[in-house]
Amino acid sequence: MIYRSLKLFVRIILFVLRRWEIRGVENLPASGGMMLVANHTSYWDPVVIICAFNRRVHFMAKSELFNIPVVGYVMRISGAFPVRRDKSDRNAIRTAVRLLEDGHVVGVFPEGTRSHTGELLKPHLGAAMLAFKAGVPMLPIAVKGARGVFGKITVNVGRPVSSPGGTKVNKAGLEKASDMIMEQISALLDI
Repeated sequence: MIYRSLKLFVRIILFVLRRWEIRGVENLPASGGMMLVANHTSYWDPVVIICAFNRRVHFMAKSELFNIPVVGYVMRISGAFPVRRDKSDRNAIRTAVRLLEDGHVVGVFPEGTRSHTGELLKPHLGAAMLAFKAGVPMLPIAVKGARGVFGKITVNVGRPVSSPGGTKVNKAGLEKASDMIMEQISALLDI
């Protein structure tokens, strides 16, 4: 109830103040596990993506954010879960894979942090690895104009991309899949 109310309130703010536009929302299937992969330039990015879809998006977020009283509470009720960035966080990996295998949507920013220039950063391999482990496709998303308080925000949603195939995946395969999804995001930023 609180989650839905907050989501509705933020959607209204996005429509009124930010002239929010979403393109390609139909590319997220109504059911089944899906890894959402997006660029990251602003604190608004996860909020905008969560509000863009009717399905709940479980974001993997840096653990430090969960220690901020109001922010941590809102993140928990939104379905986000913490990841420790200082080392390989097996618990976060297990949580993400379980959610994906159970047919949920998990969101990540493969750049690992916000880009302060707006340019795409080199991706980490985690999104591709999680998609492979869970056997789900990745959905590229480009968020444009999210910095600041005013100005138009556009969300361009691409088509699902199959996770790296085969029975075994190696680092080269994960790098190829990660680079490919970032190329998709780059193309969506140019629309």
